[in-house]
Amino acid sequence: FVYAFDRAGRARGTFRVEGAQALDWEDIAAGPGPARGQSYLYAADIGDNGRAREFVVVYRFPEPELNATEAPPKEARATQPAEAIRLKYPDGAHNAEALAVHPAAGDIYVVTKANSGAGVYKLAAPFDPKAVNTLAKVATLRGPDFFGTLVTGADISPDGRRVALCDYAQGYELTLPEGSKGFDEVWSQTPAAYSLGPRLQGESVAYRLDGAALLATSEKAPTPLFEVILPARK
Repeated sequence: FVYAFDRAGRARGTFRVEGAQALDWEDIAAGPGPARGQSYLYAADIGDNGRAREFVVVYRFPEPELNATEAPPKEARATQPAEAIRLKYPDGAHNAEALAVHPAAGDIYVVTKANSGAGVYKLAAPFDPKAVNTLAKVATLRGPDFFGTLVTGADISPDGRRVALCDYAQGYELTLPEGSKGFDEVWSQTPAAYSLGPRLQGESVAYRLDGAALLATSEKAPTPLFEVILPARK
């Protein structure tokens, strides 16, 4: 299931992801997909604490529409059927909790969770959703720039030039330099650190739709939604 809330914390709807299974869902992202002009949600079944899965799965389905003027139905509604995008690492199984989708290209990124360094793996679009797709490793994130490499959430800004990451302690932002030849240069940049509020077990971070703030919350109750205004961009 996926759940919609408004900025006051009021429930706006519950949706059953049609055709999906849940082994260990960890993150969710919005991004483009097969139909031009349609926003899709990507639900990441990528958790693998035992590092035993042959492949992980990202479910892609059109983002459900909400009616802001009507009370949400009491019963869960079904989404349109989801595509199961199967992903395989090129170097063996990994545990991961962070997913991001590039808002223009539609490339999928998985960031692994490991003390030895967080691996950044990419599936470039277009890809075959019916195949087992092998990810490409494009970067490794490690200290001393990062507080830790147990990355628990990720997002790419609406303008496609910044990446937000979080661990249990705080948030980070990487910014693509002007004149860069490709988006993946962002992973080698020095991160700016941000406090994301007193989260009990911080496992999510996302950009506000205008890209001017970060939103974050916790896996453990209570789970307030924190909004962190970012410095003004030139």
